[in-house]
Formats: sequence, structure tokens, C-alpha cells
Amino acid sequence: KVSLPIYVPGVDWEVIAIILGSSLFVDVTSKSGLFTWVAVKLTKLSGGDPLRLLVLYGVMTVVFSAVLNNVTAMIIVGSLTGVSLKKLNREEKLLGFLLVEGLLTNVGGLLTLISSVPNIIVGKTAGIEFMDFFFKAAPYVVIATLVTLWLGAKLFKISSIRDEMEKASARALVASFDEKEGIESPGFFRFGAVMTFIFIATVATTSQLPVISELGLGFVALAFGGIMLVRYKAVADRFYKAIDWDLLFFFVCLFAVINVMEHAQVLHLIGEWLKPILSLGDSTGPASLLVTSAVASSVTDNIPLAAMLAKILANMPEVAANPDSPYWWAVIFGANLGGNLTPIGSASTLVAVTIIHKYELKLSFAGFVKVALPYALLQLALAVVYLLATT
Repeated sequence: KVSLPIYVPGVDWEVIAIILGSSLFVDVTSKSGLFTWVAVKLTKLSGGDPLRLLVLYGVMTVVFSAVLNNVTAMIIVGSLTGVSLKKLNREEKLLGFLLVEGLLTNVGGLLTLISSVPNIIVGKTAGIEFMDFFFKAAPYVVIATLVTLWLGAKLFKISSIRDEMEKASARALVASFDEKEGIESPGFFRFGAVMTFIFIATVATTSQLPVISELGLGFVALAFGGIMLVRYKAVADRFYKAIDWDLLFFFVCLFAVINVMEHAQVLHLIGEWLKPILSLGDSTGPASLLVTSAVASSVTDNIPLAAMLAKILANMPEVAANPDSPYWWAVIFGANLGGNLTPIGSASTLVAVTIIHKYELKLSFAGFVKVALPYALLQLALAVVYLLATT
């Protein structure tokens, strides 16, 4: 019999495996040029029209945030936005584009179970299946995306080109973009495209696949990450070095700390503080928890918040036994959307602000809050209404 220190089984190793495997898969696949190819193709499809470009880039941000991760999505789309608008002589619209894209990364982070770390932590604790998560979140993501794009176009005065000569000039400018520029190997590009499709399909159907359903999402993520590393073996060592080991050890230690807090009855005490919110009823209770967790995640990291609240809810029998409980979804919506209230609320909004400053655009902390507040409040209001309407 082997006895392990309490903090070893206290770590949720499947979550660590999902983060590690997904990060490896995305990092290696991005070297194929697949994501840049998609981005440039959409730029050409816009014909250089600012409003159409905003819509296409916004949708691309949401999809990339769901399939990849928020930070990677913001880096890819944000970089291309700067290049595109500069080429189209529309640099005055850059702040509006980057801000809307930054806000949409957190909306896109709601789309799938593996889109963001809070989703992974809360979804796994609640026992929510991948497809159940998608079908529950997708309608809200579609509505919130459309509303955010509409508000962005209105507030930043982004409109379509009406002059025919300007249209022709814009089309000529975007036509000069080369989508194949980032493709080093056509074979690896095709392999990356096929594997991305298979990876998404496998993750979506993990619970229905024999054998794999018993191994879990962590095994799937690590397996696909390993396959891509083997395929890209010539320089695989750079990806071992590029892995964010600090982030992984942060999660290991976070789970250990939360486990100790549980044994020390700290989580029980916090749960007692939350009881007034949870006892407000099936409508007011989840709505209050959503808003509270959103405000909390706007001033602190949403990952520890999601992990702590997930553990507290798991200790409440009436919530833990029901994966469809509105309280789980209140934490998921609040933890993701709270990142839009301040520039430090999520890593992707911080990246968006960094790109804004890179282009020497002025935007202070207070300035971000002032500009982003209408979007964040509207998204949270929609989330509350959606949560109450679907539970």
C-alpha cells in the first residue's frame, strides 16, 4: 500500500492534462500556418469594407477563442487587424476593432467545454458533457456576439464604404494579401487541418466513444498533442521549452491550496457566506451568483475563483447531483464575462490592451473600464436573462 500526501490526490490531474495537451496541440498546429491562412482568407472575403471586416474578424475571434484559447485568438486576430487596417488606411478605427475583439474573446470562451480554464474546472466538477455544454452555451454566444458587434459599430462609428472608387481601391489592397505566406510545408498544413477537425470531433464525442470515454478528455488532449509533436519532430524540443510550465505548476499548487482550504473548513465557511445568495430561490439565487462572480473575477484571476466556487458547489448535495443546475452555469458565465469589466479581468483582455499600446494608442485602466462598461453590462444582462429563461 502506497500512502501519498493529501495534496497529490487533491490535484485534479485531468484538468492539468487537458491544459497541457491542448496547449501543445494548438502551439504545434499553429506552425502549419492553418490559422493565419483562415484569417487572411476572411480578410479577402471582406473586400476591405470596414463594417464587413469588423463582423468577420469578430466571428473569427469567437471561433478561434472556442477552438484554440482566448490568448492565442487575440494574438492572431489582433496582429492581423493591425496589418489590415494600416494597409487599408483605416488606422483611426484600430482602437475600436481591437477593443471589440478583446471583449469577444471572453464571449467565445463560453462556447465549448475546453474554450477556457474556468469552463474545464467547473464543467468537469459538475459532470457536464462536451456537447451538452455546447448546446447550452451556443445560443447565448451567438446573441452576445451580434449585440457586441452592433454596439461596437455604433459607438466607434464603423460603417460600410459607399463610394464605388473607394470600394474598388479597398478590394485591390486586400487582394494583395498572401494567405500562403505563413505555410512552410503544404504537407504539414494539410495534416494540421485534418488533425484539427479530428481533434474537435473526438473531444465532442469522447463520452460516446468506447474505451476513450473511460480514459477521459485529458488522455485525448495529451494524445493529440503527442501526435502533433511526433509529426513535427525535427524541432519538437522547442515546444517542450515553450510550454508555460509556470501556468501548469500554478494550477497544481492552486488545487493543492483549495484542497487544504477544504480540509481546514475554509470553503465551508465561504459556503456559509454564500448561503444567503443560494437561498434566494431558483431565479434570484443564480442571477445574484452570476453577477457576484463576474464582479469578483474582474478584479482577480477568474481561475482561482472558478476553482473555489466549483468546490463549494460540489459540497452542496442539491447542486452537485444536478449537472443542469443554474448555479453551475452562473459561475461559468460570471467567471468568463467578468473579464470584460477591467483590463486585468482576463489574460486575453490584457493581451488586447498590450496590442493597443504597441500601436501607440492611448488607453488607460480607467479609460478601458469607461469604454468597455456598456459592452460588459449588456453582456451580463443578456446572460442573466438567458440563464433565467433556460433553467
